Amino acid sequence: MENVKCECGHVNPHGTIFCEACGKPVQGEEINQDDNEKKKLLDMRYEGSARRSQTYNKTIVDKIWNFFSSVKVGVWIIVVLLIASALGTVYPQELYIPPTMSPADFYEQEYGITGRLYYQLGFHNLYGSWWYMILIAMLGISLIICSIDRVVPLYKALKKQGVTRHESFLKRQRVYGKNTVENIDNDFETVKQKLKKKHYSVREENGNILAEKGRFSRWGPYVNHCGLIIFLIGAMLRFVPGMYVDEVLWIREGETASVPGTHGKYYLESERFLVEVYEKGKEKEVFEDALELAGNGMVVKNYQTDVTLYERTDEIIPGVEPELKKVKSHEIRVNEPLKHDHYAFYQVDYKLNEFSTMSFNMIDKETNEDFGTITINLRDPQEKYDLGNGYSIELASYFPDFFFNDEGEPATKTKIPNNPAFVFKMFAPDKPDGEISFVAIQQNIEPMGDNKYKMAFAGIEMKNVSGLTVRRDFTLWILAVGGAIFMIGVIQGSYWHHRRIWIQRKNNEVIVAGHTNKNWFGLKNEIRYVLADTGISEPIDQVDAKNKENKEG
Repeated sequence: MENVKCECGHVNPHGTIFCEACGKPVQGEEINQDDNEKKKLLDMRYEGSARRSQTYNKTIVDKIWNFFSSVKVGVWIIVVLLIASALGTVYPQELYIPPTMSPADFYEQEYGITGRLYYQLGFHNLYGSWWYMILIAMLGISLIICSIDRVVPLYKALKKQGVTRHESFLKRQRVYGKNTVENIDNDFETVKQKLKKKHYSVREENGNILAEKGRFSRWGPYVNHCGLIIFLIGAMLRFVPGMYVDEVLWIREGETASVPGTHGKYYLESERFLVEVYEKGKEKEVFEDALELAGNGMVVKNYQTDVTLYERTDEIIPGVEPELKKVKSHEIRVNEPLKHDHYAFYQVDYKLNEFSTMSFNMIDKETNEDFGTITINLRDPQEKYDLGNGYSIELASYFPDFFFNDEGEPATKTKIPNNPAFVFKMFAPDKPDGEISFVAIQQNIEPMGDNKYKMAFAGIEMKNVSGLTVRRDFTLWILAVGGAIFMIGVIQGSYWHHRRIWIQRKNNEVIVAGHTNKNWFGLKNEIRYVLADTGISEPIDQVDAKNKENKEG
């Protein structure tokens, strides 16, 4: 596209609103003072510079650039993100539901049809979903393109702005005035000294003055954008494997479990779980009121897990027991985590007396003859148990958290053995086809008719379970840096203002114009101070004057 040459000789890029050198409007006419016809003021947001998004619109790159450079598009992306984020808070996210239940069952049982729909649409894991990440990425792209599209031409325009400006440029500033002055040289010298006292940077050219201060405040919004972009990058990196871990580990006494999020590198052994309580009548008076409110006379004083952390030293091969090397032992309490290799293990919950194993005897119902005992590991039951002498038990079905569903069939709520039930198939020399028995707590049902044999409850073993949270966060410093830069931009743009005052002489007349990006009242006060005790009259606020004229009319 062709450049536009101004009458001052400066060549402006296509799309420039007013000349970069002299300020004469390239688009539109000047204010016609003779006819008292005042055109609208100049748009000074980007110093009239040519922005790429308003200049090029031919190639696919141009169209993509123009789409994301639109403030409206950025606002709509933010609106969609806010609506989606709000919907994500209607019900708890998957991270915060009980780990003992599958998400599909939890949302439907707790919230009915809306819960099932919530799960099916993926809102249960909203902030990690692919489409939410795409929205975040689109917002980041919009911020980057919006910033580049505006900050580059703005920087160039401010860097090369001239002192002497075309009269039409000055007339179309909000603060403008013109009057005849007799002693121009003395008044200009007085004005310069006062401007310097107000910390203005004063430039002179052909006897004209440009006073400027606070230009750096114009970059505040773009510093905000940089901070937000860094913050969004940190948020997205949380979904890169290894960068962020926030997992729950339920571990039983005596159990050694692989630490989630470490990809099999670390293992944790629970040696003991301990709960200490305050007991009424045995503690200091300061606890008596709390114990009284507790009702049962006990308040938890401390709960901790004594653990040993191991590191795997061999390669991970499925089915092969890992070779472990002890790293350290630690007593994990609330707010006293175990820390190693940027991982932290926090004590967050516990469960006392969870069923661990159940034992049953195979008995002849008529003679009460015992043919042997089987012990079932409720976390990892076997499919078949051999009692010898032709007697064996097959575990046909297992329901860790048994209940009857709507069809009247046995089912399980969770995988945790809160209410275990079993379907046994008992084989004996005289019963080669086997007999079926349904056994639950205080229930023994023979669905195929009377059996000769039965499974009799022989004992139970319980263990305490500790709930630990495993955390590792390499993105926290990125989020902190992004947040800090964002706040710097907020302060930079809020507490400083970009102010400019043009004072030009034309024969015996002096033209005064001023512009600021905010706080016009402050700018007018400073101009009033600078022009005091001189023959230069105070300029008027053209917006206020027009509003007053409209009211009077």
